[in-house]
Amino acid sequence: MATSTVTAGPLRRVPVQGRSVARVQRMLDACAVLVDEVGYDGLTTTLLAERAGVAIGSVYQFFPDKRAIVQALTLRNMEAYLQRLSARFGQGDLENWWDGVDAGIDEYISMHRSLPGFRTLHFGDIVDVHLLDDERDNNAVIAEELARVLVEQFGVADEPRLRFALEIAVESADALIKLAFRRDPEGDDEVLGEAKALIREYLHRHVDVSTT
Repeated sequence: MATSTVTAGPLRRVPVQGRSVARVQRMLDACAVLVDEVGYDGLTTTLLAERAGVAIGSVYQFFPDKRAIVQALTLRNMEAYLQRLSARFGQGDLENWWDGVDAGIDEYISMHRSLPGFRTLHFGDIVDVHLLDDERDNNAVIAEELARVLVEQFGVADEPRLRFALEIAVESADALIKLAFRRDPEGDDEVLGEAKALIREYLHRHVDVSTT
């Protein structure tokens, strides 16, 4: 699920005209496919320009290097993830905060299965653990966003222990989901099921149900 939004982030300049926005999106789309094919180490700006059908000068017009391109793709993926969560919660069939957590895991798994480049890059940790934010590591950013959603959607108490518990949960889920996709390119269902059960059991011990 790509978005058409282009924010400043790692860009040298933000495209304004429609053609420039489309050109940058083509570069990010090409990057997503290429990292699945050749990995981050095999990715080059020349290869990306060829795949995107743009001049190499166009790449450097917007990005200083391949890291910046991957960072922009990762930020786009983060935006797509939050949009998926918003759409899922908007259906109105999630009754409890743990249903929200399950939905968050399900969308993460779905992106591994359907979004080019995501199973290789995840949220950027293979490149830099601070790719999403200069101060916080990538999974801490995800945990913070999940905490915000749980507070807003389910009235969970907004307190430090919630964020701490979600950081542990996100790290654990991330490791187990990676294991599932190493065992099976489509994700080992048994491992994924155990991951969800483990995370739910852990969070039930740390999130006070009376705050929902």
